[in-house]
Amino acid sequence: MILVAGGSGYIGSHVCKMLAKEGFDIIVYDNLSKGYESFARWGRFVLGDISDERQLDLVFSRFKIDAVMHFCASIEVGESVVDPEKYYINNVSNTLTLLKVMNRYNVKKFIFSSSAAVYGMPDKVPIEEEAPKKPINPYGWTKLMVEQILQDYDRAYNLKSICFRYFNAAGADPDGEIGEAHNPETHLIPLIIDAALGKRESIKIYGTDYDTKDGTCIRDYIHVNDLARAHILGLKMLLDGGKSDVFNLGSESGFSVREIIDIVKKVTEKDFKVIETERRPGDPAVLVAKSEKAKRILGWKIEYSIEEIIKTAWNWHQKL
Repeated sequence: MILVAGGSGYIGSHVCKMLAKEGFDIIVYDNLSKGYESFARWGRFVLGDISDERQLDLVFSRFKIDAVMHFCASIEVGESVVDPEKYYINNVSNTLTLLKVMNRYNVKKFIFSSSAAVYGMPDKVPIEEEAPKKPINPYGWTKLMVEQILQDYDRAYNLKSICFRYFNAAGADPDGEIGEAHNPETHLIPLIIDAALGKRESIKIYGTDYDTKDGTCIRDYIHVNDLARAHILGLKMLLDGGKSDVFNLGSESGFSVREIIDIVKKVTEKDFKVIETERRPGDPAVLVAKSEKAKRILGWKIEYSIEEIIKTAWNWHQKL
């Protein structure tokens, strides 16, 4: 049985749907602070927080857990700067509580959602897993701290883990059952789609003078189902006795903010107001992954193009 902490959130719910298709038994463990119980339709739902050691004890004592997948971090970079305490408590301290209970019940396999934020302002792109780790915000530091904790837990307790460093997750379930529904929304593609739907008056481009092909920032977007598939490949590797490892998950294809806006306009056949404004502090010009390692070791591959990412997102947000 697989315990999916944060399994009713955006990425966690897509992983749960794919796990169920693969025949896994699932416990969705979520406090619903950001997720939705309606997304927890694959597996058994348990309301709980990973800070709650007593509730975790009840779950681990009642069910035979084979592995844990962690999708319940706080993720808003800007908020982490103004309220770092929240991030260090939830992302680091609460994760330690979960690992403590796992050790108590001899559960030694862990899949962790890390982030490209561990790299900070990269020296070169595409970014390889061995690139220097230089976070520039508390969110990035919390992810790197957990990665370090997991290395130490492997050496001390033989707890095997796989950390996936995400770039920009996007898109939605092609069946339209689940999708991206953050509140507040901070991700670029859903914000642009909101402008196309008339839910926002405009979309802002923060900086048009970067050293890129059109002056706007370039980012690497990956469909949430491509992410989910990588997690299941990593889980199977651990269940088969694999060792701890770290993988980037990105498409290896960068698209500028202006290009994403143009693709959304093309896919939706909607026009909307675009406002050019000043750069935001701390935004690197280019963030693109090198994902060769995941392809080589896990046998992973990208299945969704940027147009398909935006089409699935558009279909989902129209339903909302």
